Amino acid sequence: MTAQPLTGTSTKTLPVLDFSRLAAGPAEAEAFRTDLREATHEYGFFYLTGHGIPAELEQRVHENVRAFFALAEEDKLAIENVGSPQFRGYTRVGGERTQGIVDWREQLDVAAERPTAPERYGDADYWRLEGPNLWPAAQPDLEPVIGEWRDRLTEVALTLLRAWAESLGAEPDVFDDAFAERPFPLIKIVRYPGKSDPEPKQGVGAHKDSGVLTLLWVEPGKGGLQVEHEGDWIDAPPVPGAFVVNIGELLEYATDGYLKATVHRVISPKLGDDRISIPFFFNPALDARVPQLELPAELRAKARGVTRDPGNPIFATYGENAWKSRVRAHPDVAAIHHADVLARD
Repeated sequence: MTAQPLTGTSTKTLPVLDFSRLAAGPAEAEAFRTDLREATHEYGFFYLTGHGIPAELEQRVHENVRAFFALAEEDKLAIENVGSPQFRGYTRVGGERTQGIVDWREQLDVAAERPTAPERYGDADYWRLEGPNLWPAAQPDLEPVIGEWRDRLTEVALTLLRAWAESLGAEPDVFDDAFAERPFPLIKIVRYPGKSDPEPKQGVGAHKDSGVLTLLWVEPGKGGLQVEHEGDWIDAPPVPGAFVVNIGELLEYATDGYLKATVHRVISPKLGDDRISIPFFFNPALDARVPQLELPAELRAKARGVTRDPGNPIFATYGENAWKSRVRAHPDVAAIHHADVLARD
């Protein structure tokens, strides 16, 4: 596939929403839900302030992530993802692909910590994603701080999801069953080394997220994220004290395209610089089917339908989306551990 040009950005900016408005009384909460719905109908992305995540926790996470990437290469490669059938652990620079093109970043993938489930492999390929995380022995402080980060962001994400449901005319708990048992959140701890000089280079290629919603923390002062809107690209640099939030393919499916999973990408920093980002992907159980909502008539009239792309289908079951994403992004891991599936497909 031909790479998209990495220039031609728009002068537009993403909306900014204050999460604390949900606790500021019924009228303000209703206004927040309306703004939430409209922002994600129009852009699929927004900045979230007032989320209550302590700055002290952000600092601890940042310091520990920086310390991880500063480890000796042998310590990182000791947990390289090619040794994980679940696509967990460390991915060296150039070890992941988007649309077949190499992404210029290194990362650590962390998902739900569970035993493997080989007895379920015959039911669906996505059960192969269940299993243990890989943590660096040389940095024992990383696991607990990332666990705390996951728990705090889960609270924010679930509250947001309930606000979306209400804004779309549904009961606030309409999505809860999908997350009640064995939810499958994913955290990517990412470092983009400098590569753009003088022309911009792909840090991660244009893509949509495969789950429900994403909360993205970006190192202060480090740009590079771009969001597609009406054929152009909006720069989305970090806003102090804010997360970047976007919806995934499952919310597009749930709303028949009224909410649209939006294509986005990251441009590499300039040579001599780098960039840390930590996306938190809020996902339901692997076998969960997110319900399709019965939208009010005025919203249903604006629904654009679920994206029909034979090369990138959107599945109702989260695990099918997750498996599709993992196998495409890491063909080397798939070839090592899942050759039987690849031969069948």
